[in-house]
Amino acid sequence: MAASKNGIDRRRWERLPLAIPVFVRGLDPHGKQFVDFATALDISVGGALLAIHRALPEGSKIMLEIPSAPTHQNHPNPKVPRAVRQNFYAKAVRVTSNDTCHLLGLQFQKPLKNPESVHLSKSKAKRKSSSVV
Repeated sequence: MAASKNGIDRRRWERLPLAIPVFVRGLDPHGKQFVDFATALDISVGGALLAIHRALPEGSKIMLEIPSAPTHQNHPNPKVPRAVRQNFYAKAVRVTSNDTCHLLGLQFQKPLKNPESVHLSKSKAKRKSSSVV
């Protein structure tokens, strides 16, 4: 694991630095539903860092929706869907703010990929590559 300013980095999965536009749905501190546009600044199997203009307290439960552009109806590959929406449920586990936005450290309700399958696929790949002559 990588070291951080405070010592050991506690993250279980490596983060990918990406800027992904997302819609954020949830309840504000007054219980009113909202939909906002935000940017996921990085993402991992277990969570993400989100930049958003709305102030949300730590512990807020939200849904991230990653929109995609629709594909043409007559796409040559029938397996390509017309439009895809990815929804992820998360909880804000860390909140920091500055003059321009709020940064939410999110933990996904379920990891994006089963961690055991990641470890198994790596060990299977090692066994296959070591058995190949």
